[in-house]
Amino acid sequence: MKLEAALKHFSPQGMHISDSVKGTSPDRITGTDIMAAIGTTSARARFGLAAFFGKAGISKTDEQLAVQALTRHAMDSAPKNVRKAAGGEFGWCMQVLAQFAFAEYSRSAATSVTCHSCSGTGRITRTQTTRKVSYPWGKAPYWASRSRAVRPSDWEQWTEVTEVVPAVCDACEGKGAISARCRCGGKGEVLDRKATKERGAPVFKTCERCSGNGFSSVPSTAAHKAVLKRLPDLHVRTWTRNWKPFLEVLVGICHQEEAKADREFQAATSFCEDNNKI
Repeated sequence: MKLEAALKHFSPQGMHISDSVKGTSPDRITGTDIMAAIGTTSARARFGLAAFFGKAGISKTDEQLAVQALTRHAMDSAPKNVRKAAGGEFGWCMQVLAQFAFAEYSRSAATSVTCHSCSGTGRITRTQTTRKVSYPWGKAPYWASRSRAVRPSDWEQWTEVTEVVPAVCDACEGKGAISARCRCGGKGEVLDRKATKERGAPVFKTCERCSGNGFSSVPSTAAHKAVLKRLPDLHVRTWTRNWKPFLEVLVGICHQEEAKADREFQAATSFCEDNNKI
């Protein structure tokens, strides 16, 4: 059994009424077996299991444990150039890189974050300058529109007024949250209009904007800006040459540890298959 199948045991559904016969084989996997397999996997691959559960949103504690474990790994395996550039802020910088690496690892098309521009309200305030008309000498009489010597505008006085007005947030378009889903709708492919026109049937191609992932990645410039708070002298070339590849390595470590936890979970739940073979 794959590790993804264990997620349904953390969100039980309502009672399902049907005429199908429930499996009563003594070799079938029960909920107790799943919990025991999760305990075994936790003992053998704690980092990968915590990262997977943190990514799935099962437990906030597992997410924190995964970030802590990734921070320790980053401190142990950081390149010399990164250590030298970080200096006394090495521990803090590694924690920031671990947080961004885990955010990239757990990102999907369903990921959404609260808009920082409007704080999730969808509304902002904007300064607007308008011209307003006033009549300091009273409104123009009715004969002013018929006279050639005077005009109704002679009674008007225009003034510019600056005021704060409510407006819709441009960043989230009033939704209050920013989604990571690509314009392809999370599918990872879009319609190839040229090929469709030539063939006469719908032809799809890989979305060039998300490279087929279905969602946008966390920009490395965001991590660079966060590190600049403690290391203002960190140049962009140094970040691109030394820090950014190390950040990508940390993301790969999360995927490797999840694969390791998946193998351990499959090994812990494979006793039923062995019994069936016998």
